[in-house]
Amino acid sequence: MVAIASQKVERLNKTANERGVIAAAAMDQRGSLKKTIAQHKGIDKNAVTDDMMHEFKTAVSKVLTPHASAILLDPQWGVPAMQARSDNAGLLVSYEESGYDQTGPGRMPTLLPGWDVPKIIELGGDAVKILMYYTPFEKTDVNEKKHAWIRKIGAECDQNDIPFFLECICYDENEQDEKALAFAKRKPDAVEGYMREFSKPEYKVDVLKAEIPVNIAFVEGSIANKTGEVAYGKKEAKDIFRRVAESTKLPFIYLSAGVDDDVFRESLLMAGEAGVRFSGVLCGRATWKEGIPVYAKNGVGALEEWLADRGVKNLQALNQVLDKVAKPWWDVYGGKDQVQTN
Repeated sequence: MVAIASQKVERLNKTANERGVIAAAAMDQRGSLKKTIAQHKGIDKNAVTDDMMHEFKTAVSKVLTPHASAILLDPQWGVPAMQARSDNAGLLVSYEESGYDQTGPGRMPTLLPGWDVPKIIELGGDAVKILMYYTPFEKTDVNEKKHAWIRKIGAECDQNDIPFFLECICYDENEQDEKALAFAKRKPDAVEGYMREFSKPEYKVDVLKAEIPVNIAFVEGSIANKTGEVAYGKKEAKDIFRRVAESTKLPFIYLSAGVDDDVFRESLLMAGEAGVRFSGVLCGRATWKEGIPVYAKNGVGALEEWLADRGVKNLQALNQVLDKVAKPWWDVYGGKDQVQTN
């Protein structure tokens, strides 16, 4: 049996549905959300007010969480949305600053000033989430700093018996185009590298929030492939899904990374066809991003109407896919009965 702190198990189960699958919505976008609202309103990013951020996030939380096992929110603009979420939905809370340090190399992350894990627990958080840009191909000194940073956060979460969800986003260490075919060919190794690294016990990560290990826009015959450029055939893509998944013994979930909802579902079905044992999703923009222009033009009432129709349908379609292909988080430990609490 695997011994896990009983409070961690209880909190982890609050983020999952009754099957042990994490079917969570993500609404912790900050800088990117401000920028997109501003674009659709035709205003400067700095003119997007706190009230706009609050009401957008609150609308998403109120309308979508009845159909999700949890929601990911930030402490900066997400507190009203936390209070508006459905009783069935657990709460994951972001602990990092939005974006990364652009004054030096390596896309270094920072924590939100004035916040710590006990304060997140006081908010009602069931899990702590950290996003970090990471590539195994970066300079050794840069990655050593990131490793030490994650070890400290993992220890803090462990001391407070709260699950630690780590999200890594791979990037090109030479700042080349990450949407290009060349990077698509390197992406599987980058994703495999961070999954393998942060599965080590020293980091005390409980759930990995991983990228789809291929760029679906370069998979032969995929609905996302609009250019005809191919980095991988479908069989090769499935082989990559399997190989990368085998790099970890931790539960892991996939992030949507802003792709369209139908593209994300196609990616998950491909993972299922490959036999990958993933434990759910944290899905953000794929579910609600088309509601941003609705909000910008017609306000929060129109946004709630759009969410209740299109947004809910997006989540329901995603949940149907998860019912088919996702596995309970405890399956990696041999089943629910094999998780021994202490």
